[in-house]
Amino acid sequence: MAAHILDILNRPQVSFSYEFFPPKNPHSANLLYQTISDLAKLQPAYVSVTYGAGGSTRELTHDLVTRIQGSTSLSVVSHLTCVGSDHDQMLQILERYQQSGILSIMALAGDPPKDGQVLSSDFRYASDLVAFIKKHFPQMGIGVAGFPEGHPKAPNRLREIELLKGKVDAGADYICTQLFFDNRDFYDFCERCELAGIKVPIIPGIMAITSIKSMVRMAELSPGSRFPASLLRSLYRAVTDEQVERVGIHWAAEQVRDLLDHQVKGIHFYTLNRSHQIFRICEAIGLENFGGIL
Repeated sequence: MAAHILDILNRPQVSFSYEFFPPKNPHSANLLYQTISDLAKLQPAYVSVTYGAGGSTRELTHDLVTRIQGSTSLSVVSHLTCVGSDHDQMLQILERYQQSGILSIMALAGDPPKDGQVLSSDFRYASDLVAFIKKHFPQMGIGVAGFPEGHPKAPNRLREIELLKGKVDAGADYICTQLFFDNRDFYDFCERCELAGIKVPIIPGIMAITSIKSMVRMAELSPGSRFPASLLRSLYRAVTDEQVERVGIHWAAEQVRDLLDHQVKGIHFYTLNRSHQIFRICEAIGLENFGGIL
């Protein structure tokens, strides 16, 4: 039976988890299910599934999480976003999840549609969605996003932490961060959360750079992303795509090693629906047989 996210977070061991995005065609679906099958061998503590901008992959997300929940022993966290959702729609979605045995939600504000269309919503902020879920489905575990490098839409870093505190006060059970490449940003973020009275677990999000193109794409999607000069020097010295990927995996592995040394509660991997980078990161730090928890 799949474990509830709160039970996972209350374990004394470090948890490892993976994030996927819904496939958009049969070929990518086959690749994703192979990735899930591969990573299931590592017995992750849980996996999560994202939404597209403007809720564009809503049904694909629902189909994927219910399929994973029904056909594997993996615990699943489904993303939900505020964009384009009203109260009735959200109730239907959450009822469907409850009936499927999915009791863990990542509540997010979400991104507007890529075509610039403005969608109405009954939820202005992620904290509104958190409060709604907690009111109607109090048995569900709720995660929210944190931004070690700074929220791109927050007016300043003080206001950013105030908004995050609002999500926690509304009922969020844990924070999972966006990816970052300098662990000092994460540690500083955790200290600022502590000063604000935020006491829920904070799970760092890690992703390996696999190509220069993917790095540029990250920068475009997250304008506040910081790429340390030492990382850039190593990437620019690489001649081939394979060498770039090797640098990215090494850097991510060193981040994970350092985070474990600082006794984080868990590590969340952004997989890009691929498994081999995760295996190589785990192998690099002696965790190839970690079984999802330490």
